[in-house]
Amino acid sequence: MEHLDSRKQSLSNPNLAEGQSLLGNDPHKLQGYVNRLLDVRIQKWVMFSTVWNEVIDHVSRRVCAFSLHTRLVQAYSISLQFREEDLISNLERDYMKFSRFDGFSQAIYLPVFQTAGVVEESLALLERPGDDDEHASDDTLFAPICNHVTMRTAVSEVWELGCYVLLKLLGPVHNDDAVYIMNYVLKWVESGTVCDHVKITQMRGVVQSLIQLVGVLSKGVSRRKPAASRRSTGKPKARKEPSGPPARGIRRAISANSLASAEALESTRPALAEDVVIIDALRDSTRDKFRALINSIKGMMNASNPESKDVMDRLTFALSMENGFFWDDAYASDALDDFARSGIVKSVLTKLKGLVACHPDEVEPKSKEARRRLTFFVNSLFMDMPNAPSIHDMFSWNVLTPYYKESVTLSKGELETRKDALGVSTMLYLQTLFKADWANFLERLGLQDEEKVWNKKYAAETRQWASIRAQTLNRTVSGMMYYEKALRLLANMERLDEDTTNDLMGEKFGYIVSCQVYGQQKKDQDPKAEDIENLMHRFPHMRVAYIDSVRDIRSGQMAFYSCLVKSHSNEIQEVYRVRLPCNPILGEGKPENQNHAMIFSRGEFVQTIDMNQDGYFEEALKMRNALQEFAKRDGPMPITILGLREHIFTGSVSSLANYMALQETSFVTLGQRVLTKPLCIRLHYGHPDVFDKLFFITRGGISKSSKGINLSEDIFAGYNNAIRGGQVAFKEYIQVGKGRDVGMSQIYQFEAKLSQGAGEQSLSRDVYRMCHRLDFSRLLSYYFGGIGHYFSNVLTVLTVYVVIYLMAILALYDLEKIGDRLITPMGTVQMLLGGLGLLQTIPLFSTLGVERGWWASFRELVQIFATGGPLHFMFHIQTKANYMTQTILVGGAKYRPTGRGFVTQHTPMDEQYRFFASSHLYLGVEMGALLIIMGIYTEAGQYFGRTWSLWLASLSFLASPFWFNPLTFDWNIVTADYAKWFAWMTAKSGGATRSWSVWWNEENGFYKKMPMRSKLWFVIKSTLFLCIAEGVARSSLLEADMTINKPMIPVSFVVAAIVVFFVLWWLLSMVEHLMPYPVRRTIGIVIGIGLMTTITTIFIEDSNCIRYGLAAYYAIGAMCQLGLLAGSKFVKTFYFVHDLVCGHIIFIPLFLLAILQIPHHIQTWLLYQNALSSDVVVSNILRYARKSQESGGTTAPNEDLVEQISELRKLLYKQEQMIESMGGGSSLGLNRSNASTDAITKLIGQQSQEPMQIQPNVYARQTMTGPVGMGGRTYSASTLDVWGDMAMGDDAQSGYQVTPLQVPSHSSTGARDFTFTQPTDMPPR
Repeated sequence: MEHLDSRKQSLSNPNLAEGQSLLGNDPHKLQGYVNRLLDVRIQKWVMFSTVWNEVIDHVSRRVCAFSLHTRLVQAYSISLQFREEDLISNLERDYMKFSRFDGFSQAIYLPVFQTAGVVEESLALLERPGDDDEHASDDTLFAPICNHVTMRTAVSEVWELGCYVLLKLLGPVHNDDAVYIMNYVLKWVESGTVCDHVKITQMRGVVQSLIQLVGVLSKGVSRRKPAASRRSTGKPKARKEPSGPPARGIRRAISANSLASAEALESTRPALAEDVVIIDALRDSTRDKFRALINSIKGMMNASNPESKDVMDRLTFALSMENGFFWDDAYASDALDDFARSGIVKSVLTKLKGLVACHPDEVEPKSKEARRRLTFFVNSLFMDMPNAPSIHDMFSWNVLTPYYKESVTLSKGELETRKDALGVSTMLYLQTLFKADWANFLERLGLQDEEKVWNKKYAAETRQWASIRAQTLNRTVSGMMYYEKALRLLANMERLDEDTTNDLMGEKFGYIVSCQVYGQQKKDQDPKAEDIENLMHRFPHMRVAYIDSVRDIRSGQMAFYSCLVKSHSNEIQEVYRVRLPCNPILGEGKPENQNHAMIFSRGEFVQTIDMNQDGYFEEALKMRNALQEFAKRDGPMPITILGLREHIFTGSVSSLANYMALQETSFVTLGQRVLTKPLCIRLHYGHPDVFDKLFFITRGGISKSSKGINLSEDIFAGYNNAIRGGQVAFKEYIQVGKGRDVGMSQIYQFEAKLSQGAGEQSLSRDVYRMCHRLDFSRLLSYYFGGIGHYFSNVLTVLTVYVVIYLMAILALYDLEKIGDRLITPMGTVQMLLGGLGLLQTIPLFSTLGVERGWWASFRELVQIFATGGPLHFMFHIQTKANYMTQTILVGGAKYRPTGRGFVTQHTPMDEQYRFFASSHLYLGVEMGALLIIMGIYTEAGQYFGRTWSLWLASLSFLASPFWFNPLTFDWNIVTADYAKWFAWMTAKSGGATRSWSVWWNEENGFYKKMPMRSKLWFVIKSTLFLCIAEGVARSSLLEADMTINKPMIPVSFVVAAIVVFFVLWWLLSMVEHLMPYPVRRTIGIVIGIGLMTTITTIFIEDSNCIRYGLAAYYAIGAMCQLGLLAGSKFVKTFYFVHDLVCGHIIFIPLFLLAILQIPHHIQTWLLYQNALSSDVVVSNILRYARKSQESGGTTAPNEDLVEQISELRKLLYKQEQMIESMGGGSSLGLNRSNASTDAITKLIGQQSQEPMQIQPNVYARQTMTGPVGMGGRTYSASTLDVWGDMAMGDDAQSGYQVTPLQVPSHSSTGARDFTFTQPTDMPPR
């Protein structure tokens, strides 16, 4: 008994128990405690606990990589960072956090997502069938649990936290009994006699009852509003204290009917009126669940054992105490109020619920991005990573980001304005694409109404939320400044004071954003300059470099300065101003922007980060380790460039974005890995590489800026490095986010820029010098990983061109035979060989399988093929080939800004035609025509087997621009596109975007500038045209005998009429500017009808004219090609006809598919399939866009109307609350009309096409079936059964209510006179 009495306070004060066991009078125990503190493992956990406190306080984040153990512990401290980025909800954050409770026995409790489901596994182990379950000992039964670290930890946490919750809930009245029972259990555990006192098979019922109790408490306490004052004295009733566990019999319970108990109840009852009833639904529900738990514990006890019998008696006594939790309403409500007031209780409940009630799948973060980042981080800790030195001894580095005029922070106008024809705002797009993140954002701000996000209090947060999900400077700066946050945490772990830490921040890290035109933006009062300044105020260690120009008053010349500014005391202060000899912008601008800011860097290394990149806090912690790679020397040359892995964060936007993400994954992961080892030829391909600054500033810098030749400025740093003896390393244990182009036109311009850059590289002296210095093996490797890729694309398209013309000419001239024997084609073998191309997907499949899982990898590849991925990649083979060839033959490489916005709108047909006609559409039509001609004339057989790949190439060139364009197959869109395209074709003035004539002049202006040797390639093409024309003309296709079937109208007359109409058309074009529009329009229609009639007539009268017309088409094409090379303007008319033909070849299938309507829905789903798979319903955007378009909502919403709608909503809500509060009140007279509100209601009804009805009605009398008076059921004005829900413990009624115990009075009138009907759908905002 002394043993039990000595533990009475051990559970109510866990620290006391540990203190007595460790710091007692025994000096050996004190020495043992000191040894434990000195233990390395304890030190690591203490270190992490400090880190976690910093995480909780929002100061900094995570611990450094001192060892593998501490690396693993770091993984969990990312959770709060994820919460700040709204990747996870508050509940998910609590599940991912390590828990610390002051005064508890353990310093740190494992995260819920690691221990969830472990208790269930332990129960399953206890319930497994054994050989001798009845006589099993504790050692045998509990051995699997004790040997499993996680199980043992989870069970001990459940015991400690559960005891804490039950003791807090029962309060002082039951404390002695509860402690006594718990000490009994501890005694059984220590003595190994649990099986003798407890029925192990009944343990699951106890756990289930505990789960229900914890569920009710965790849900109700978080919503409970505690009373201002206590309603019970808290003094326990006088009762006889048990002297010890009785040997037999049952304890005498105090009778509720006895006089003594009545007197005791009277003396301890709070000073409340006897007729007051405390209504508390949470209390009643908790009591029910608690009683069930106690009954489950009683059922688990072995009644034949005296100690177990005593436990059962004490439990029975606790249930019968009138002044205890189960019968004293005021006492129980006060106990729950204490729960609600205590923050630690809520945390303990969350932790306990996760331990016993949550499945592992429920506690893992739902965000795919959060899971990806956490998975990569934990996996990277097992990679080969150098040990990090102390903060004082680590390398220093600067981050450099070039910026021109891109978006800094998205403004409200940019987010809310509906710029495109579909009426989809950027904010709506982001809310739909990041639906879960938006919900987490509202939860973090504590907002229930989305309309309040633009209040003055939350507007900055809303802009920030949207900006870090777009490709903005704000996102890049926020990500890169995690480096400073990580260094501060590492300094804190090394116990450095604040002043030393601040000094080290400026010494070890710096961030320079080279905003080239910031000075001009400041002068022009551009809002972007203000946004840049806000970033500097937010991150004081951020610096902005820019080029300033000042006109000298005396000489009148411009003086240029390289300036550096910073934020100091919330003001922008200039730090340096360096005069430059001239305007530094000589080329495209980006290289000079980087070079002029290089002088302001103070670190030993420079990391170049582009404007479309992002950083992650968990990766920033490993940067100190990554810099140590420069201290290693793997080969004969020092490491001068360190390449890092990139993650494309735009892959979930659409199928096109997913293709680009996978393409980048293939290159930046597989390609660069192989190029580094074993090929040893990896160069600098762009950001986010880290440079040895001293090596590069003494050897030409990190960028070359000559216009044209250095279009791809990044690669020349790699050339310079290879020529001058540097070595490149590539490490994959750290990653940086990167955005890519997400639209068809953006991707097209990006590929065109890279191809033209590769063409210029092949002509540069850098490549010439490097290739003369490389050994043969590395030279081949360079070709494989460099410009050889683009040459391969050129050769691929050239091969297709040669093959298709060769097959057509052989068929036309009947040369598909050797002598008299026809050639036997191997079409089936060709198809099999084509299928072998799928083997090229194996490396990507393997990489995705390792990173995402094999099933996910297989599904990804299937989705690529199903959504048209092969068409996309074949299309861009021609893109690369076209611009690579054009650059080498003609030159004219230029920087093409691709834009980094979201592509939510449909691109009109005229714009698509301008983009892709010269590079793809002409070639696609040409290939299709040749394949048709070949199919007509060939006699060799196996046509499909020989031409399927060529048809696929032709289809990809023609269909890809439209398949990957949203809403291409919508009938209204197709008709509108056709009207725009035809208007563009027939327009005579304006820019290239308004007139085909101007566009044609710009598109073909380079031909006359070409050197003669380049023109020879086009002369060969003209020769091929003439060969096709000759072959068609001398063939027997549609040959007719004119001597037998004489035409009704002489052919010569029809030909003459056609010539006359063409002459009239030419004359009309000469004088149309002098004619009125009706006359010009009428004459044009007459001439057009005449041409169509005469051409149709000649084809009907003489079928030979069809063959001759086809031959003439090719012959005219050959002449026009030669005329184009000579600079003749006469060929422009024939090219106009050719574009009309090509355009209608494309539009006819579009019209047919639009009529079917089904292709439209299939295309929409497949195009956004990747986003849909990420729990994003993009169809909501398109549906809203269509509704907006139908209602003419292509501009920003009417602000007055939106405000009126908002006020009306508030008015209706107040009226509804008034109705509910009055209950049985009299009629409010809603039958009367109001002109102003009726007008607004009508306006809303027109917008939403669902009229809002506020109409008189009556409550159905028959719904109130209960008798009026005492004992009847009480209903609110909304016919809700109030008392019934309270009695059932409704969560909404978790608070208490003090109501006088009196008979309610019911009015016989009022609730029958009206009803209020609220609209189900509100109009779109």
